[in-house]
Amino acid sequence: MKDSIRSSRRQLLRIGAALSGGLVAGRQGALADENNPGQLGTPLGPYGERSPFEKAVRWRRDSKTPETGSSFTPLQDSVGTLTPSSLHYERHHAGIPTIDPAQHQLVIHGMVNRPLSLSVAEIKRLPSVSRTLVLECGGNSGSEWAAKTGPDVQRSYGLASCSEWTGVPLSLLLAEVGVQPGASWVIAEGADACRMERSIPIAKAMDNILVAYGQNGEALHPAQGYPLRLIIPGWEGNANVKWLHSLKLTDQAYMARDETAKYTELMPDGKAWMFAFQMEAKSVITFPSGGQKLPGLGLYELSGLAWSGRGQIERVDITTDGGQSWVKAQLQEPRLPMAFTRFRLPWRFEGREAVIASRAVDESGYVQPTREALIATRGTHSAYHFNGIKLWKVQADGMVTNVEA
Repeated sequence: MKDSIRSSRRQLLRIGAALSGGLVAGRQGALADENNPGQLGTPLGPYGERSPFEKAVRWRRDSKTPETGSSFTPLQDSVGTLTPSSLHYERHHAGIPTIDPAQHQLVIHGMVNRPLSLSVAEIKRLPSVSRTLVLECGGNSGSEWAAKTGPDVQRSYGLASCSEWTGVPLSLLLAEVGVQPGASWVIAEGADACRMERSIPIAKAMDNILVAYGQNGEALHPAQGYPLRLIIPGWEGNANVKWLHSLKLTDQAYMARDETAKYTELMPDGKAWMFAFQMEAKSVITFPSGGQKLPGLGLYELSGLAWSGRGQIERVDITTDGGQSWVKAQLQEPRLPMAFTRFRLPWRFEGREAVIASRAVDESGYVQPTREALIATRGTHSAYHFNGIKLWKVQADGMVTNVEA
């Protein structure tokens, strides 16, 4: 495998060298016009903008009202592992509130010895940490349970993004208020119009949850919960309550709407699987993927993203023959627990139909299952926690489509 990769790299370099001789001479005039030293560029601005030639945007699924719904990260346009804050997926139930951080308070109460009301400024004075973590909606890939699945990677897997989050460990705040014996749940509530509530086991609250105020080196964007939100490593996005204003400690779960009527799994026997917080290992090839077209024959780099709510990605395998055989992909370092891991594999397109897919294995030994295996276990009545293998068909003309479309 290593010899094959080295050979592919050498071949790519030879191709580049051969092309460059003919291209440079033809482009000299164009470069002279493009880099005209007599023409001033755009003036400096107060906040950076991307190039007007970059067109990646989130796709928004239609909803009954403009204040609710989801927008999907364009994973097919992503490079590296971090998602720009402006392209991070969104899921809203009652619109985006406008909150003045100078007026906002986080109240910690219930079964505690010393109830507290903290301002954002007071929280920022406490010891902070920064962690790169993936955030994935529990409904990501929900359409994959159906007979006709998402046509491209954005609409089928785009409710997942990865950011560097900065904030205060929730365990630090709970130690300050003093948790009373018998307290077993933390009820988190947001300050949006629907007062989003989620019940969180105290063990997780004392482990690795952040009360975050920063994302990718700046304050949270309003759509991401400004000025405060929960970040719960490895758990479904809805539990990561945005616009956080209340944490109440109790001896039981609240059975709120969004953990009973929603974000539960309806199993084949008619029972509901509740509090299925953890997101399992998942991966998807982002190039080439549905809706894209290879411009011609030759060498390409298959690339994609893998992640797991259980921890670090240990291995990603790639098939180019519909699962008959698998090859180990290269993993980009550093590999961080519960964060996007970029994988790559050199591949030659020779004008023959191919079915490509990826399969992730995490540090716990969990192997990403096929769609068929998931359906056999959990039926087709769910809309949540789909992590099956996604197959793309590369047609003879280079057009890429979804196998299940």
